[in-house]
Amino acid sequence: MRKAGMVHSVASLVPVFNGLAAELLPDTELIHLVDEGLLKDMIATGRYGPRMGRRLGLLASFAQESGAEAVMLTCSSLAPLIEEAREMVSVPLLKVDEAMADEAVGLGSHIGVIATLYTTLEPTSGLIQERAALKGREVQVETVLCEGAFEALRRGDAATHDDIVSRRLKELMERVEVVVLAQASMARVADGVPEEERRAPVLSSPRLGVQRLKEVLDGLVRRR
Repeated sequence: MRKAGMVHSVASLVPVFNGLAAELLPDTELIHLVDEGLLKDMIATGRYGPRMGRRLGLLASFAQESGAEAVMLTCSSLAPLIEEAREMVSVPLLKVDEAMADEAVGLGSHIGVIATLYTTLEPTSGLIQERAALKGREVQVETVLCEGAFEALRRGDAATHDDIVSRRLKELMERVEVVVLAQASMARVADGVPEEERRAPVLSSPRLGVQRLKEVLDGLVRRR
């Protein structure tokens, strides 16, 4: 059985990716590394600390030492650290939202990015612009921060979180051609929007990210 690594900044994402892997990567064992302190440090300081890239690289290297043939970072907020982290591993180190960005660029030129945490807005928007440039396309990215939703979730008030995200999501769908969820935790709210109220496609990163991981792993097999 082949192995792949997952580096998380939120422990609750582990079962989400286990479920997707069971469906899309049944022949692959996932190795999970979790450091919730990385994201907490960034939220507290509002910036990337000097050793954060090294910490991310260490987590990825632990996965590699455990036999992972590829590693995926599941946190969009930490994506700007990935280049430094890649220097510490010799296997592919992927961003979970890169496939989502590619899909969004293919669906429209006016793209909405919605988040509950401000730290994800700039990295996700930048990634979309980067992927659009690689395809020779120009896009307009509109960002929306669901103020109060993250704080509600932290105090255990999921109902308030879901209500804020749902309202802002419906508003954004009226203005753009496609919506990108900057955080995997928002996917269940988007799934709950009735079909008749969906004015634009809504993309989330976990499934698309695991599909991209499968492509990378399959490519490694073909090159052997």
